[in-house]
Amino acid sequence: MTNCIVCGNFTTRGLAPWHAICPVCRYESAALAPTINDAQAHERLNEADREAGLRAIRAENFRAIADAARAHARPGARTLLDVGCAHGWFLEQAGRHFEVLGMEPDQAVAARTGARGLAVRCGYFPDALRLDELFDVIVFNDVIEHIPDIGGALAACHARLRDDGLLVLNLPNSGGLFYRLAKLLTHCGWRQPFERLWQKGLPSPHVHYFNSANLTALLRRHGFRLQLRRELPAVRASGLLARLRCTGDSGALVQYASYAAVLCMLPLLRLFPSDIVVCLFRKE
Repeated sequence: MTNCIVCGNFTTRGLAPWHAICPVCRYESAALAPTINDAQAHERLNEADREAGLRAIRAENFRAIADAARAHARPGARTLLDVGCAHGWFLEQAGRHFEVLGMEPDQAVAARTGARGLAVRCGYFPDALRLDELFDVIVFNDVIEHIPDIGGALAACHARLRDDGLLVLNLPNSGGLFYRLAKLLTHCGWRQPFERLWQKGLPSPHVHYFNSANLTALLRRHGFRLQLRRELPAVRASGLLARLRCTGDSGALVQYASYAAVLCMLPLLRLFPSDIVVCLFRKE
């Protein structure tokens, strides 16, 4: 039992020995350790399938996020830091508006991204920054939920942003349809979808899940006020099958059955809360 990082109340055991939930604000956490540069951990992940599965949806989402950052950044904003830039797809979109720098802790991924001519620095935020480096915009695309010391990361963001700087968080939503379904299936005895959404067993598992209220409350404690919250599509037909099979933790029959089920749900997804949200916060 630990204290909730949002409201300070004691958390209780959730749906697995490694999962905890705050009964007051509904913040969820996981005691899962990252193994980013562990070669053995990467053997479970087919990086080619993962890249193919994510490229289509992230290209569209990243363009929307980059445009929103430009619209809400302070006048004269020039510099943007993309923390956990991975393949550099967001750097390509944000480069239309800002002078960009990417930071990526995975050495192999950082090397491939840098080889494409993108400005990327291998290392962890904020340790890989120079003491004098400040930014107008700092972005975490599917990254902040992986950082165990999220309080330290947010404090570093506040210190590294210029006055009226913008913090952009693109992350999973605990109120999303797929996450709620995964929890329901866990109660029915099928744990795999829930574990997959937490990325259990992968090099960089999720350690936090937020909803709109508890995320806003946490950021307020660290000196940020909400400027914009917007839902983004969590899945698209393009690349979906590759995304399902990238971990290799289920057989072909389960993969194709899941693929067919999600395809059937796609027309209805817009009627329900999305599993992905982007939130823009202003430094106070």
